[in-house]
Amino acid sequence: MNKENEIQTRIAHRSEQLRAVREELKAELFGIDDIIDRVVEAVRAWYVLPEIVQRPVIVCLWGLTGTGKTQLVRLLAQKLGFYDRFVEVQMDGFSHGSGYWVSSISGMLAESGVEEGQPGILLLDEFQRFRTMNDKGADIKVERYQDVWALLSDGRLPPQLSFMNDLESSLASAEYGREPADDEAPAEGEEAAPAKPRRPPRFVLTPYEAAEVKRSLKRRESLLEIMRWTPAQLQEHLQAFREQPERWGTDYSRLLVFVAGNLDEMYQGVATRVEDCDTDADIFHAYTRRLSVIDVKKALGHRFRPEQIARLGNNHLVYPSLARATYERLITALCARYSGELEGTCGLRVEIDAAIRAEIYANAVFPAQGTRPLFSSVQAMLSASLVAAALWALEQGAAAGDVVRLRLDADRTQFRAEWNGRSQALPARFELNGLKQRTHADFRALLAVHEAGHALIYALLLKQVPLEVKINVASFDGGYNSFQPLRAKSRQDTLDMICVGLGGRAAESLVFGPNACTTGAQSDLKQATADASAFVRKHAFAGRLSRTDVGVDSDCEVNTAVDATNELVEQILSSQFSRAHALLQENAALLSEVAGLLSRDGEVSRERMAALFGLAVTQDPAVLAPYAARLAEFGRRYAPHEEAVGA
Repeated sequence: MNKENEIQTRIAHRSEQLRAVREELKAELFGIDDIIDRVVEAVRAWYVLPEIVQRPVIVCLWGLTGTGKTQLVRLLAQKLGFYDRFVEVQMDGFSHGSGYWVSSISGMLAESGVEEGQPGILLLDEFQRFRTMNDKGADIKVERYQDVWALLSDGRLPPQLSFMNDLESSLASAEYGREPADDEAPAEGEEAAPAKPRRPPRFVLTPYEAAEVKRSLKRRESLLEIMRWTPAQLQEHLQAFREQPERWGTDYSRLLVFVAGNLDEMYQGVATRVEDCDTDADIFHAYTRRLSVIDVKKALGHRFRPEQIARLGNNHLVYPSLARATYERLITALCARYSGELEGTCGLRVEIDAAIRAEIYANAVFPAQGTRPLFSSVQAMLSASLVAAALWALEQGAAAGDVVRLRLDADRTQFRAEWNGRSQALPARFELNGLKQRTHADFRALLAVHEAGHALIYALLLKQVPLEVKINVASFDGGYNSFQPLRAKSRQDTLDMICVGLGGRAAESLVFGPNACTTGAQSDLKQATADASAFVRKHAFAGRLSRTDVGVDSDCEVNTAVDATNELVEQILSSQFSRAHALLQENAALLSEVAGLLSRDGEVSRERMAALFGLAVTQDPAVLAPYAARLAEFGRRYAPHEEAVGA
């Protein structure tokens, strides 16, 4: 077989291997099929035909914690057969397992199975912690891994000539240096002690120096062997290396480099909502799916210099947070695993009811934190109960191969194990269920009316269905609405959203009376005031074109006449509150129905709200005004008329 045929055969074989690896990864890692496809395509040339790679292939993986970034890289290295040539570096500099003196990436590569000039895989994890700028844009002193930028540039590192020069100086000092003089003169009347024979100081390499020698001179001996070298042997190796300048540099140009981390700046507060177990995972998922390479580079700009960001390239893959369906699939798989492990131990198969899986989702999923809380929560919620159910069934006479059903009682406070017509109650530990309950009737009524006011005004003015409306909330002592974010808001949209923000207070006033309005609207008033202030002072929607700045910066020409706009802000708030009150009064029956559903069920689904409001459930409107149609109409109105052509 000639060389061309060999290459074609290898390409076909490795392409098939890559396809198989991709399918295996999708079977093991849930909810990131798109990411897996893009990663496989990014590494295809590097894996199939590494001879053509002249500089490191860099793939950046960004996402919230617990979405599978590190796990994907580790599994890929294993399945491609590169786990013996895989180096994982925690870029905080403290959590990796390398020796204390290894403070460079090249040092870690030298200690690994990655050979110079050959393919290998490097993972730079938690890269956001390697920031080189602080929040004010000033440089941060970086102690470790200073060679990472050269490595990311072209994979070729300069020689360690300074270390070799220092080593030669140490050798020379050991060989020809003088012993320190004896400063103690003999006492008066005493004879001077005879001179001691001069002994040259013994030269010994420290472990750190031996490691540097091994790396710099590219030796394969162990550290112990190198530390046993005599000064003459060390000098001989140094001289031989100096006579081969082509070996001085270090070539890692065929590395596959994964840069992974969490860039909280991309998520505008989503990443820090670690306590949020109430927002549906699909809400987070839809938001994070919109993020792109532009958002990544903006976020990186808060932590790194422009020239450093450039070295990361443009192959930035943004992990979306996991969707609800992915969490449900994970829960089903975890339940099956625990049940299978129990069957392998005692022979009984426990079937876990769908209602239990639904409660696990409601009590174990924190969308901003990914899968880690889920794994630990499933173990805490299920493991003891599964064992207790199996022991009870065995005591009742169950035999290997029998099926025990585990279901949830109607009040959702207990499991019930069932076998052969018998049942046994077992404790169910769903802590968040208790936190979400609003048992006080008056408090439920207050929350229901307030949130119904927001939801109804939003539907009436923006012709959209809220994403979520809930009063059974564990994260804080209240209820909430969530709405579709818009990429651009018109003047009217801004006024409408101020009205929506005041809808809760207006509903309280309408239903309970002005004197029964509560302090629960304080955050709404704060946001409405901020929006009304921006309406006047920033967006030029109230007749003033100049931007009014609250702060003062001596380096900028700003207008700080805030007092002149205060009255306008109050007028906007007052008029929008009156507008909200009137709209709710006109639609009092609908307000009462939504509030009643919230008080009874704790939430109202989007589908139910769409039916109540007579609206369609739309997906991600960028803007609400029909700008494309208006542009087309403008074009028709002012299009040049064709002149008649004479015969």
